[in-house]
Amino acid sequence: MTRTVYVNGEYLPETEAKISIFDRGFLMADGVYEVTSVIGGKLVDFEGHSARLQRSLNELDMANPVTMDELLAIHRALIEKNQLDEGGIYLQITRGAPADRDFAFPDPDETPSSLVLFTQVKNLVNALAAQKGIKVISIDDLRWTRRDIKTVQLLYPSMGKMMAAKAGADDAWMVEDGKVTEGTSNNAYIVKGGKIITRKLSNDILAGITRAAVLRLAKEAQMVVEERSFSIEEAQEADEAFVTSATTFVFPVVEIDGKAIGSGEVGSVASRLREIYIEESLKTAL
Repeated sequence: MTRTVYVNGEYLPETEAKISIFDRGFLMADGVYEVTSVIGGKLVDFEGHSARLQRSLNELDMANPVTMDELLAIHRALIEKNQLDEGGIYLQITRGAPADRDFAFPDPDETPSSLVLFTQVKNLVNALAAQKGIKVISIDDLRWTRRDIKTVQLLYPSMGKMMAAKAGADDAWMVEDGKVTEGTSNNAYIVKGGKIITRKLSNDILAGITRAAVLRLAKEAQMVVEERSFSIEEAQEADEAFVTSATTFVFPVVEIDGKAIGSGEVGSVASRLREIYIEESLKTAL
């Protein structure tokens, strides 16, 4: 089935969608994005994603071409037009298309931001990786230092995914100054002595929407959470490890750099957090 996508005010067949070659997202990676999961035809944590989107835009002095109510309506229309039951909606806002390529930002009054959305079908709830766990490798974190902004500058994370694949792993955890920052597209955690440990928020990592929800649910379930940095060596000696993101929810990590974590099997803490997260998400989805 040909998808219907949204491009700057129009719903179009994906084969007819076009963006200017002068768009700064294409030329400069001058844009931000969000991915909102869909379960049972409903949006998971839309308010959290829209709030983070606005923060990213503000940090880059970029205008939002629509209101949040309009954005919600576009998401719902795409779900309906594409009959999306489970998967995600990708949203991207770029600074738009000036008359010609230039390092200087265009005047936002003269060049409106460009908005694109499309759907993706994906098995989220019963993902195989959640049942068997994933293997990760460690790589140096060579990204720019404003990782708290969800920009479309994803070349190095993409390279990290490929490094992992070549090593026979599923993903990579990035390391800076001897400590894990985050995964290529997720936040990273370890569990030791029943305590959940994850790096605290700063410009070093993205403030994951799923991260916030999972940590809140963990505390409500009387689990102990400690926000601090940890090394790969500490992670390898942990009882469990896992990652969170909008489309993985909670994925257990069973191996890091070839060393099994704990028993090498999916752990109880990660499994319980995934179960709770899906339960609560279904209750609050829009």
